[in-house]
Amino acid sequence: MWNRPAPAGFQGLRDDLPVTVYEQLLPHWRQDGATYFVTFRLADSLPQTKLRELRLFKAEWERKHPPPWSNDKRDELAREVMQRVERWLDQGMGACALKSAEAAALVVKAMHANDDLLYELGCYVVMPNHVHAVVRPLQPREYPLEKILRDWKGGSSYEINLLLGSSGTLWQRESFDRIIRDEEHLDRVIQYIGRNPNLAGLTPADVVLWVRPSWVECGWGFESPHDT
Repeated sequence: MWNRPAPAGFQGLRDDLPVTVYEQLLPHWRQDGATYFVTFRLADSLPQTKLRELRLFKAEWERKHPPPWSNDKRDELAREVMQRVERWLDQGMGACALKSAEAAALVVKAMHANDDLLYELGCYVVMPNHVHAVVRPLQPREYPLEKILRDWKGGSSYEINLLLGSSGTLWQRESFDRIIRDEEHLDRVIQYIGRNPNLAGLTPADVVLWVRPSWVECGWGFESPHDT
């Protein structure tokens, strides 16, 4: 039994509240008050061959598991797809525009723009070709997760293209997200984010790692050696 108190305001997946689901490449769950683990990536971070592989995997999974799907089954599919995506992203495919410290700083600027106003950021890592974050929308009806992510991408793409002398689509339109189930799951997500540089053969100095200071104060930081 997990017995460490959650950070203030954290809400995991609740069985007593309704969940809405819509699907693109992945199922996206929404529940008022929930905290999410999100991944958004640069448009060139996965080649078309990998995206086709994902679609084939999803189609085969659905063939083997015909609907209706329980929440556990939907979560199983999301988890298996994300494991593949995360492994490929950590291979550093694409131009990796965010390896530029100045470009990464522009993503951080966009992410913090409405922190504490429209959402609460828990932690994040800005990797060379993708970003992982924990975030809780504070106004989920008026300012849902989709709008938060759209503003993060839109708020950084023009400035990054200008900085790098590039043009065109910077971010992949669809992001990946999962509702964090409980405190134990939250801890696993935080530690995964903290270890992500090492998994990709990088060091914390090569990326931007951040945890909300109030979370660190109550024991919810990255484990050593990735404390920040």
